[in-house]
Amino acid sequence: MDTTCSKYDVFLSFRGETRKGITDHLYCTLKDKKFNVFLDEDELPRGDAIDEKLKQAIKGSRLAAIVFSKGYASSRWCLEEVVEIMECRRRQGQLVFPIFYDVDPSDVRHQTGSFAKAFQIHEQKEKEVQKWRNALNAAAKLSGEHFRVNNGYQGRFIRKVVLQIADLLKKTHLSVARNPVGIDSRVKEISNYLDVEGSDDVRIIGILGMGGLGKSTIARAIFNEYQHKFDGASFLPNVRKDKELVDSQNILLSNILGSGHIKVSTADEGTEEIKTRLGNIRVLVIIDDIDCVTQINTLAIKRDSFGPGSRIVITTRDEHLLQTLEVDEICSLPAMNKDEALELLSQCAFGKSYPNEEYLQVSREAVDYCGGLPLALEVVGSYLLTKPTSQWTSALNKWKTLQPCQEIHKILEISYDGLTDDQVRDIFLDISCFFIGMDKDRVTAILNGCECNPAIGITQLHERCLVTFDQEGNLMMHRLIRDTGREIVRAKSPKKLGSRCRLWHHKDVEHVLKNKCGTEEIEGIALDFPEADKLSFSTEAFINMRNLRLLKIKGVNFTGDCEHLSEELRWLSLSDFPLHDIPEGFNQPNVVDIDLSCSNIQVWKNPNESLGKLKFLNLGYCDHLKQSPDFSRIPNIEILILEACKSLSKIHYSVVHLKNLKYLSVANCKKLQEIPDLPSNLEILKADECIALKKMPNFSKMSIMVELHLNHSPKLTEILGMDKSLNTMRRIHMEGCTNLTAAFKKAILQEWTVSGNGDLFLPGYDLPSGFTYVDPKDEIIVPQCFGYDAKALTLCIVYSSDDSQSGGSLRIRVENRTKETEISSPPMYATVIKHHDSYIWLGRLSNNKLNVNGGDRLNVDAHFVGHGSTDDIHLRVQKIGVYLGQEKLVNESANFMTCSSEYDKDVNLPSISFIISILLIMGIFSTAIYIF
Repeated sequence: MDTTCSKYDVFLSFRGETRKGITDHLYCTLKDKKFNVFLDEDELPRGDAIDEKLKQAIKGSRLAAIVFSKGYASSRWCLEEVVEIMECRRRQGQLVFPIFYDVDPSDVRHQTGSFAKAFQIHEQKEKEVQKWRNALNAAAKLSGEHFRVNNGYQGRFIRKVVLQIADLLKKTHLSVARNPVGIDSRVKEISNYLDVEGSDDVRIIGILGMGGLGKSTIARAIFNEYQHKFDGASFLPNVRKDKELVDSQNILLSNILGSGHIKVSTADEGTEEIKTRLGNIRVLVIIDDIDCVTQINTLAIKRDSFGPGSRIVITTRDEHLLQTLEVDEICSLPAMNKDEALELLSQCAFGKSYPNEEYLQVSREAVDYCGGLPLALEVVGSYLLTKPTSQWTSALNKWKTLQPCQEIHKILEISYDGLTDDQVRDIFLDISCFFIGMDKDRVTAILNGCECNPAIGITQLHERCLVTFDQEGNLMMHRLIRDTGREIVRAKSPKKLGSRCRLWHHKDVEHVLKNKCGTEEIEGIALDFPEADKLSFSTEAFINMRNLRLLKIKGVNFTGDCEHLSEELRWLSLSDFPLHDIPEGFNQPNVVDIDLSCSNIQVWKNPNESLGKLKFLNLGYCDHLKQSPDFSRIPNIEILILEACKSLSKIHYSVVHLKNLKYLSVANCKKLQEIPDLPSNLEILKADECIALKKMPNFSKMSIMVELHLNHSPKLTEILGMDKSLNTMRRIHMEGCTNLTAAFKKAILQEWTVSGNGDLFLPGYDLPSGFTYVDPKDEIIVPQCFGYDAKALTLCIVYSSDDSQSGGSLRIRVENRTKETEISSPPMYATVIKHHDSYIWLGRLSNNKLNVNGGDRLNVDAHFVGHGSTDDIHLRVQKIGVYLGQEKLVNESANFMTCSSEYDKDVNLPSISFIISILLIMGIFSTAIYIF
């Protein structure tokens, strides 16, 4: 709380029954101690709502002392005072000290005892009862004092209370935020890890987040909330900006030991003094905005520097620093959700929690621009204060397309300035201009070709909260961080477009290519022209761009020779390429990634020289491509995309020689009849909807394959040797493969039941042999012979669709009602190709949490969910089956047949030799159990 604005030191809240007793003694003693105390002298009956005079007195007081007496809750006036006090505590960090005068704190907290009687009356006629209950509950949880009339000395009690109040008022209270939207929930989350009144160990908590996310604000709120619970407390702001760490050392020592402490004069002296003098004191220390190890060491931030029960909180943009310190918990601060963001923006722009109707749409656009960043919301809201909607729109358009808001940019640029490695800075600028949304591994490969160390660089950017990864492993970046990177590039050459190191805005790119004014400064160009604006440029525009590394252009026709392109190119993306083949003179010895998707290319003619560094080749959606390239001159391909090539009928046999190939996609290829032999190191094969596909390669040597996707390949009958490759498989999709032989399906289902490690999807109308039907409304009893150390449960789901083609995510839940444990699977996407087709999912759920043993009662449920409402889902679960026999195979093979036959007389048991072979494959019985 900002004490410079406080009119009173203490506000006294009380019921009239204590006015001439304890409240009067408290008031007089505080006045004798020279505290400025507000006491409402009005003894007349009060109305329903507290007046503005009292509200201002509460807001203008540093501390509110609430005297809870037995009749306190009978007064609506008193209850409204408590609500106002607790709101001031939330908004401005006001101190609150509860005094329980002959009333039990639990009665106040839970409204029992005398408080219950009062609330019985209030419940009958008041609408704001819940608000009062919440305020009383929160106030009664705070540290205070309890006085019992029958066995207490009132004078001594008053003296003790006044000393505590005096001590609290000596402490520094920090200004938190003018508009504290979302602060309470974040403080509460971090407080769970602080565990202030818990163990006596020294805990160090890190608050991590990008600039402008509100780390310092949350840290100040935590300090105000808990400082009075420690023997000493210190808040060190802006340590990153502190050139003299000795000053921070002296502030820390002075805050805790008092102003009489002799100041240190050197950093080494200060470090030793902190260890010596604070090692036995229980302290709360909050260090704001650390960005290097030197600061940590100089301030002696380690557990043995402070007394038992101490809590240290550090805010930073650098996760690596927190890992180096081995903190107890890293609390990553989340961005504001849209409701919080709209409220904060509205408070700053309009002084209320929601905008007027005419400003609602443009306010939402501003919220989208700010991306949940409190700093940005406050800056934007304050800047646009009192301005008409037309100026809001104009400002937002400028910030989005031309130049970001400079006040926000300056704050966020600090993170870029903190990058000391020039290569890491270049990687940051490359990502912000070109690579957002792309697969991390693919970007790493491209930048590896640029002779930098992208793996380390991207890790550093992630640790400094400058990039993130989505669930698919794609590189992501906050919009305002992206704009910061782009502004750094623009500012280096604001007027000479041809001298900028990176170009991404289509008007800037068009200008440079049209006027052929590019220079050797240009390292990267990205251009995506709208369909209606198809343009043509001469390749002569690239003559002077000798350092061009990254080129991504879509929807543009080029004339001229390829020899004008820089041989420094690592990334060449020419989707929608209009030519039928690659022009002569194409010589790119350093290129790592070529994307010619959606182009008119009919044939890939190998260049004269080998493309030995090429790892990624995308020829997907090339409608006129009839056969794949000859791979003899591109031997190091790792990812090959040929999907949705409508005319593709043949894959060149040389594909088998691609020893580094990990991923191959030939999915939506309608004329492809055969997939030739593939390299044994292939990990993922996607051949969905290859409706003409009849022949697959022999899978017996596919020893590391992880995923196989063959959805809707109706002419396929079997895959030779597939049973030999199942040990490494994590996902197999063969929905819509309606002509698979019964023998092939049976073998795969049997093998997957015993040793499968993931999800298997096959056509099928019934549960496989050995599975017991489960009604989700009922329980099943696990047979006593079920393995006591079973690692997983094997389940089978039969599902179908009431629509011609639909998809959804399958979720499975298993509850062990005996052990009161439960587990749910992550969503697994499934599809149905034709109306009323039925399919089987077969997989495993971990038994680590369920702890299923013989005799336990289980309930199993499965259903489909979608991205929207459940009404949009056309998939239906038809049957659920559980297989409990295989765990005896895994854990007690000798007894397996006996157990299984007792459990299900119809089980088709595998042979002993088959069991032994499986056990040998599995090594120590269960090393490959699939765990969700």
